[in-house]
Amino acid sequence: LAKPASDTAPLPAAVVAEVKKQIGLDATGKAGEWSEGEVYVPLPRPGGDAWDNIDRSSGAVSAEVTDRGWISYANDLHKGRNSGTAWGWFIDIFAGACIVFTLTGLFLLYMHAKPRPLTWPLVGLGLVAPVLIAAFMIH
Repeated sequence: LAKPASDTAPLPAAVVAEVKKQIGLDATGKAGEWSEGEVYVPLPRPGGDAWDNIDRSSGAVSAEVTDRGWISYANDLHKGRNSGTAWGWFIDIFAGACIVFTLTGLFLLYMHAKPRPLTWPLVGLGLVAPVLIAAFMIH
């Protein structure tokens, strides 16, 4: 493999196709880390990791795929880490909808609170309880 002008250039299309055929990992458009002897292509994903390593002189391909389990997968999706643009938009829109639902719920409580004297004390408890749990239980 000839070294490109940039040290972070992606792999050529023919090399990507061969790596995908040999190993099953798709490095299309992913930035490679080019050095004198090898090309390293990190392929992070939710709940795991993968990488390709290509020896530039011999063309030998090595790779590793790791899976950190379903808890890590759920955590990465929750944070939007290595999950793609569509997922990032989805969780942002969902968070906005949660804020709208919260504000409209508080407005409905305000409208119907007069005949129900326990409305605001219960709302206050619902706000204070998580703060107390966080203050005393998170270390």
